This record gives sequence, structure tokens and C-alpha cells, in this order.
Amino acid sequence: MKEFVNTNDILDFAIGNEQDAVDFYLTLASEASSEGMRKAFEEIAGEEIKHKARLVEIKERGIFNMPVEKVADLKIGDYLVSDPVHAGMSYQQALIVAMKREKAAFKLYSALAEKAPNADLKSIFMALAVEESKHKLRFELEYDEHVLSEN
Repeated sequence: MKEFVNTNDILDFAIGNEQDAVDFYLTLASEASSEGMRKAFEEIAGEEIKHKARLVEIKERGIFNMPVEKVADLKIGDYLVSDPVHAGMSYQQALIVAMKREKAAFKLYSALAEKAPNADLKSIFMALAVEESKHKLRFELEYDEHVLSEN
């Protein structure tokens, strides 16, 4: 994992990570084969934009309050293999990629929380990890409803 010199380095890294997520979900939305699929990915991109804005505000104002909550994990994504991202992906393929990406983001923020130099940053990264686990749960529920129930 990248070594950080100070709090701003950590926040810059997290802000960049959130922008990468925005770009990823907007790309999936633009390549979606259905209106429902496009809308779902645009909504998640919107949530990632909010995460980024929250991190920018934390960096600029030094406001370190983010609530942390417990989120269920269906673990569906843990047992699926994802294909590389490509144009024309099926909804099932896109959901699998999204679940894997959210799990990776959860792990990243959890690891950053462990390495955080102070309690405020630890709290922020734990809250971001929870947000990413919510996204994974959303994709797992969508997969359960639209893929598993149809098979």
C-alpha cells in the first residue's frame, strides 16, 4: 500500500479513489444495455460524487465527523468470478464487476482506517468502508432479484 506523509496525502488518495469510482460507474452507465442498468450505475456514481465532496470538505475545513453504521453482507459477490470490463457487458456481468469493485473499495478503506494517524481519520475511513459495503449490498440485492431469481 502507498505510504502517506501526512493527512492531506491520505485525503488526496481517497479523493482520487472516489473520482476513479465515479468515472468507472459513469462508463458502465454509458455502456448499459438497458435503461434500468444505466440508471442504477448513474445513482451509484452520484453517491461516489457525494463521498468525494465529503472528503474535499474534510480536507478544506478539517471537519472530521462521519457516522459509522453496520451493513449486512449477503456475500454473493464473494463467490462470483468477474470478467474484464468491456462494452456490451450483460447486466449480470456488470453487477459482478461492480460487486467486486465495491468489495475492493471496502478493503482499501478498512486498511486505511487501520493505518490512520489519528482517530478522526480512522473514523472517516471506517465510514467510507461502510458506504462501500452499502453499495456492494445494493448490487448483491439487485443480483439476487434480477439474476438468481431468473435462473
